[in-house]
Amino acid sequence: MLKAFSPLRQIEVLDLALCIRFNRFSRFRILRDSFGIISRLGNGVFWYVLMATLPLVQGSAAWPVVGRMAIAGALGLAIYKWLKHKTSRPRPYQVYAVITAAAPALDRFSFPSGHTLHAVSFSLIAVAGFPQLAPLLYPFALLVGLSRPVLGLHYPSDVLAGALIGAAVAQLVLACC
Repeated sequence: MLKAFSPLRQIEVLDLALCIRFNRFSRFRILRDSFGIISRLGNGVFWYVLMATLPLVQGSAAWPVVGRMAIAGALGLAIYKWLKHKTSRPRPYQVYAVITAAAPALDRFSFPSGHTLHAVSFSLIAVAGFPQLAPLLYPFALLVGLSRPVLGLHYPSDVLAGALIGAAVAQLVLACC
């Protein structure tokens, strides 16, 4: 007689299956290289350039938005580092031989995706100040999130958690600052 999987175990199985499926895309060089570039840009370069460019394009109206992005960045980093330390979840490629790391990891642990956390929080804050940026920022944030399991660096649940935390950070900063 087979035991039924618990709901948590079912989620873990689905998470791994999706991770394997996403990671298979990294076998195609064009996708691996494209998502590698997106991941590197999402590591900060894109966001720093945006924060530096906004005041040049939008003038003094950009400074409050840039300030909120900086606050969100610091808060997101603190939450991210605390959660990484508390959960110590290994990266998928460290646990499953079928998953390959198609890019170098920035640190040892997987949960949550800091790239996604910051992409979501920065996008929401920037678009709250300048709605015309939505067609650029939302697709880029989505691609940053997708890059993480494609590159074998995160489980989809890490990305989802990063997105939810990033959205909460953005809402907190927008409400308070």
